[in-house]
Amino acid sequence: MTDEPLVLGIETSCDETGVGIVRGHTLLADAVASSVDEHARFGGVVPEVASRAHLEAMIPTIRRALKDAGVSASDLDGIAVTAGPGLAGALLVGVSAAKAYAYALGKPLYGVNHLASHICVDQLEHGALPEPTMALLVSGGHSSLLLSSDITSDVRPLGATIDDAAGEAFDKIARVLNLGFPGGPVIDRYAKEGDPTAITFPRGLTGPRDPAYDFSFSGLKTSVARWIEAKRAAGEEVPVRDVSASFQEAVVDVLTRKAVRACKDEGVDHLMIGGGVAANSRLRALAAERCEAAGIRLRVPRPKLCTDNGAMVAALGAEMVARNRAPSDWDLSADSSLPVTDPHVPGRGHDHVHEVSKENLYS
Repeated sequence: MTDEPLVLGIETSCDETGVGIVRGHTLLADAVASSVDEHARFGGVVPEVASRAHLEAMIPTIRRALKDAGVSASDLDGIAVTAGPGLAGALLVGVSAAKAYAYALGKPLYGVNHLASHICVDQLEHGALPEPTMALLVSGGHSSLLLSSDITSDVRPLGATIDDAAGEAFDKIARVLNLGFPGGPVIDRYAKEGDPTAITFPRGLTGPRDPAYDFSFSGLKTSVARWIEAKRAAGEEVPVRDVSASFQEAVVDVLTRKAVRACKDEGVDHLMIGGGVAANSRLRALAAERCEAAGIRLRVPRPKLCTDNGAMVAALGAEMVARNRAPSDWDLSADSSLPVTDPHVPGRGHDHVHEVSKENLYS
């Protein structure tokens, strides 16, 4: 037996229906139902398709997670759910399911921030987060540098994407190269057989007068696309592997350079990298190389925990319970633009668990 909180987390911010169960810093279950194949023919995520897929997958995925964890729903100490940011319709499915389960079980409900969850998931891999924590989050919709002194209440943005996020750039270049969707894994695979120095692509926002911690990949994306178009117009074969490697190198060079600089400037001796693009093998390798040279400890979760999953939501929910943070109210709603400065959406201080729900309606 343990006093560590047992929390179920639900993640539906995009195209993955994720349900995780965590006890303290220990991962018990991580069930995922992906709808990526349904979006592939469109070359990107279709919000309406994602919402329908979440609706169909929700109950089976929750049941699978409970079975994998070897616990019953009544054993839970709380239900956590991604309240934002993300696709509004997709978020609403997860929030509605979480509210229903929490109400029926008589358990506290925690609406948490997707980005803060990506940071907190590292606790399942490497133990408690240092305070403060420097985090580089890189995904399809976000490229951010964040400094957190308390993952449940204090997350400060240092820099963010001003146009295309790194993950978006990977998807768009993969589409130009006719490599399919999603772009990140396939470009990573082709890049391993290419020369990262074959083509010199631009490094956005790295000039002396540019914002130190902000990111821009729109210019890079355009440069790569025009290079490919010029080759095709000239009737020449496009060297897919070299293009993939050179493009990827331009992205990870900027990401790691700015992250290491932020650690030095803020006096933080460690760096956590999360988000779907953190699964990229070259990003992990270059980050390790540059952090070692700078005397910075690198923390990167295993690839499966980098992509969207319910475990990260459960991890942050468990931290909320452990630190006695106020649960969310029953009128919790999805917020597609929830700022990272709000790690969770607290209630207003009244009794959260309704009398009817205390009878445990769930069977």
